[in-house]
Amino acid sequence: MFSYDFLTDEHREIQAMARQFAQDQIVPIAEHFDHTGEFPMETVKKMGQLGFMGIEVPMEYDGAEMDPLAYAIVMEEISKADASHGTIVSVNNSLYGKGLLLFGTDEQKKKYLAPVARGDKLGAYSLTEPMSGSDSGTMKSRAVLNSAGTHYVLNGVKSWVTNGPVADYIVVFTMTEPEKGHNGITAFMIETDKPGISIGKTEPKLGIRASATCEIHYDNYEIPVENMIGELGKGFKVAMTILDHGRIGIAAQALGIAAAAYEASVAYAKEREAFGQKIGQFQMIQQKLADMYVEVESSRMLTYHAALESAKAKKNGTRFTLPASAAKLKASETAMWVATEAVQIHGGMGYSKEMPIERYFRDAKITQIYEGTSEVQRMVISRNLTGLR
Repeated sequence: MFSYDFLTDEHREIQAMARQFAQDQIVPIAEHFDHTGEFPMETVKKMGQLGFMGIEVPMEYDGAEMDPLAYAIVMEEISKADASHGTIVSVNNSLYGKGLLLFGTDEQKKKYLAPVARGDKLGAYSLTEPMSGSDSGTMKSRAVLNSAGTHYVLNGVKSWVTNGPVADYIVVFTMTEPEKGHNGITAFMIETDKPGISIGKTEPKLGIRASATCEIHYDNYEIPVENMIGELGKGFKVAMTILDHGRIGIAAQALGIAAAAYEASVAYAKEREAFGQKIGQFQMIQQKLADMYVEVESSRMLTYHAALESAKAKKNGTRFTLPASAAKLKASETAMWVATEAVQIHGGMGYSKEMPIERYFRDAKITQIYEGTSEVQRMVISRNLTGLR
C-alpha cells in the first residue's frame, strides 16, 4: 500500500474513527436495511453526532470544520461498509450542505445548515424531473412571484430526490424565467412540513436501497423570497458548482465499494480451495487480484487529488471541475469493474445473498449514473481539456 504521507494526524484520526464506526455499527446492519429498504435513521443520527453530516461546515454552524480530503476519507470508509449510508452522508455534505455554504446567507446557514450538520435534521437536493435529467434546461416545474412580491408559488414534479421521503429541508431548482433556459433556473430552500408538498412514488431501486429516493409533487407551494439561494436566474451555476463537490463524494463512495469488493476477493482467494489448491494460486485469479489492486489505488489517488484541488480552489476562488470529473469517472468505472470481478472470483457465492458481494455489485452501478453519468463526465473532461464545446 502507498503511504499517503500528505495525510495529517487529523486526517488519520477521522479515518480511524469513521472506519471503526462503519465496521462496528454499519456492517452488522447493512444486509437488513438493503433487504427491507428501510431508512437507517438510528445510525444516521449517530453519524451526525460524530460530525460526519457536516464535515466541512464551520463550527459556528455546528460542523466539524474539516477539509475536503477529510470528507473523501469519511465517505470511503462509510461506503466501504454500506453504500446506502455513504449516499446519505454525501447528500447532506455535498449536495445540500455545499449549496448553503457557498451561496446561502448567514441566516439561511443558521436556520437550515446547522441542524443538518448536527444530525438533528436531514437535507435533500432536487434538480432532476421526470423528463429532465442531465439537460436541466428542459425542466417543467415553475416558480412564479406573487403579486405582493413576498412569495414564489411553486408547481411541478421533481424526481429521484434522494433523502426525499425523510428530508426536513430540500434545496430545489426550478424555472423562474423559462424563456431563458438554463439562465432561467433559480434555487430555493424548501421546508417539507409546509402545505403544498406531497411525497410521490418511492423508487424501487437496484442498489443503495436503504437511501430513500422518491418523487415530490408541488401544488401551489409558497416559498418566501428570503428562501432564494443565490441570485435570481443563477440556479444553474449553483447546481453545477455543487455537483463539482458532489462528484468528489461519489468518487469516494465508489472507491469504498471497490475497496470492499477487492479486499473480500483477496480474503476469499486465500481461503477457497479448488483442484487441491487455494484459488489464489491460479494465475487467472492472481491477474484479477493484481488488476483490482491497481485500479483501486489509481482511483484513490485521483479521488484524494480532486479533494486536495477542491481545498486549493476554495482559497483561490477557482474551479476544480476537471479533477472532480476525472476522479468520479475513474472511481465509478473501477467500482463496477472490481465488483463484477469480485462476483466472478466468488463464483456461486458471489451471486448469493449470503455474502455482501452481490450488494457491492448492485450498489456500484449507480455511481456511474448519478452526479453526472460516465458519458457526461467524459464530455466535461474533454471540454475542459480542449476548451471546445
